[in-house]
Amino acid sequence: MKKITQMICVLLTVASMSAQQEKGIMGYNNWLNNWTEFKPNKVEYGEANQILAGNISVNTKLLKRNIYVLQGNVYVTNNAVLTIEPGTLIIGDFETKGTLVVTKGAQLIADGLETDPVVFTSNRSQKKAGDWGGIVILGDAPINKFGNVGSYNLDLDPTLTTYGGDNAAGNSGVLRFVRIEFAGKKVKGVDTFNGLTIAGVGSKTILENIMVSYSGGDSFAFFGGDVNATKLVSYKSINDDYKFTQGVQCRLYNSLAVRSSYLSSNKDGSRCMEVKSFEKKNETDFNKKQTLVVATNITMLNDSENIKADIQSGLVKEAVYVAETASLEMKRSVISGFNPAVLLDSKTEINDANLKKIKIEEMYFNLCNGNIFTEYNSNNEDLENWYGNTVFFNVMAQSDNKETFIDIFNPKKPDFRLQLGKITASSGNR
Repeated sequence: MKKITQMICVLLTVASMSAQQEKGIMGYNNWLNNWTEFKPNKVEYGEANQILAGNISVNTKLLKRNIYVLQGNVYVTNNAVLTIEPGTLIIGDFETKGTLVVTKGAQLIADGLETDPVVFTSNRSQKKAGDWGGIVILGDAPINKFGNVGSYNLDLDPTLTTYGGDNAAGNSGVLRFVRIEFAGKKVKGVDTFNGLTIAGVGSKTILENIMVSYSGGDSFAFFGGDVNATKLVSYKSINDDYKFTQGVQCRLYNSLAVRSSYLSSNKDGSRCMEVKSFEKKNETDFNKKQTLVVATNITMLNDSENIKADIQSGLVKEAVYVAETASLEMKRSVISGFNPAVLLDSKTEINDANLKKIKIEEMYFNLCNGNIFTEYNSNNEDLENWYGNTVFFNVMAQSDNKETFIDIFNPKKPDFRLQLGKITASSGNR
């Protein structure tokens, strides 16, 4: 696996403040080192010697010394715990579109190490997005649908795919130092699977250092629940990088999304971050909590040779979409190369009450064709006046991505930092 010895990082000193404001992903040590892989199609994986298929109904452990092929829909049931040793390789079968489903009450313990991550990938020689299903984790935490029960079936067994309940502190296991590559199979006439689907999962579940790359659907999809997530990486997904819906209460910290103008879909509904309270309004109980996302130190970057030309040709859309009744608190984050940076649902009335539910502060907007707009409305004067107020410390710039960010494929390049509007180079970790 190729090492990434420097990190994508922007440090900005606001002229009106003496203290330095850190924006985007951060860390005294580069947390992208060792466990991530930005060229997974170049990695040679071994041949599987074990098969995972059917139901796992008793506590089971997968061992690093084996290579497993995930065939068809595999369910962890009966409150069983599936434990995966650090360094274990699980290969999703292309022919049967292997999918791992952790049912409500069961747990997945995939607790890798920085130097020995757990890897899920494709078994095709020429790997592509959507080669296999993905990972689905279903819990018993609250959602905002009537009856507090949802179903994530697509082509799965509907009796094994319910989620939701009253246990906000539910524990569906541990995913730490995990990579998920080339997942997101398409189900004809229905929808697309995601790299990692988190549905009705509670706050005791550990979600840290997870990378989803080249997903045919969303990289990370959160359906209800109460979750904490940190150091997530979404790399060149087809659909959303981070999707939030069904009343999820999510605290997302220190995470990265890298999109491609030519790989990531520019169709409606494909963004770095989509924050919605529901999928179907008539199934939603508005007396329950609606979606709230608190996102801090996030970097959202459009990886493009010529972002201005890509925007003009219609290949690039907004980075963040906030739908009616949903709440977003985003701060100390970077949005670079989008059209525009943030888009609010046309059904969201611009008033004090709604603006207080959508807090955007201490941001660095770079190379964006506009900052914050309402859908179908080119006049954003009210929003610019509100979020442009100096009290929010939002900054706008037009610096080329190559100058603003380190090239993540070049480990010998120094760490670049943005200070007072000019680029300076430093020699690595701060």
